[in-house]
Amino acid sequence: MERFAASAGVVLRKDAKFQALVGRHAPSGAWLLLPQTYMNLSGMAVRMLASFFKIPPAGILVVHDEVDFAPGTARLKQGGGIAGHNGLKDISQRLATHEYWRLRLGVGHPGDKSAVPDYVLGRPSAEDKAAIDAAIARAIEVLPAILAGDMQDAMQKLHTEPEKPKAAKPEPEPQAAPKAEPKPQPKPEPKPEPKPELVAETKETGLKGLLGSLLHPKRRK
Repeated sequence: MERFAASAGVVLRKDAKFQALVGRHAPSGAWLLLPQTYMNLSGMAVRMLASFFKIPPAGILVVHDEVDFAPGTARLKQGGGIAGHNGLKDISQRLATHEYWRLRLGVGHPGDKSAVPDYVLGRPSAEDKAAIDAAIARAIEVLPAILAGDMQDAMQKLHTEPEKPKAAKPEPEPQAAPKAEPKPQPKPEPKPEPKPELVAETKETGLKGLLGSLLHPKRRK
């Protein structure tokens, strides 16, 4: 609420009659109300201001935390239950109806129901805070549509998840140029086989000279 008031140039001033900080959004004529009582007595300020300015329940928007939603989630709806939220419980009792609008900002759940009171009063982690801040920013973007009474347009924009940036596709590696096939070499013409030499079977050569010629054809004597 304070962030929207600051961005819209609305000054919130303490008003003892309503036990709240109050300011008026001039372009729409809407009243901004920040109760200064305990949360479980929030309905007092809401009922007194609504009664004084004759604002029907359908013209009231309550912004509250929602432990059933993950941090970063923002949802808009009219009516419904209170899901154990003491602030909503007091507002519903004092207005005698559930049919007011709610802007629910997810803060996550501690996992244990008994730990919820301390959890919602504590500081969120840096990661959760960044997600919650992003959800608040999206909610502020649709507030002009809400103040103009175009709730369907506001819900459509708010409930559409922002697109995640697509990862860049890796560029294909350049393909190596195909190797040129070697040109076929002409087959050498067969050389005529030399006529077998007659080796005299002397004591100096014998079969040794013949075997050497078979294994190493170029070494001729």
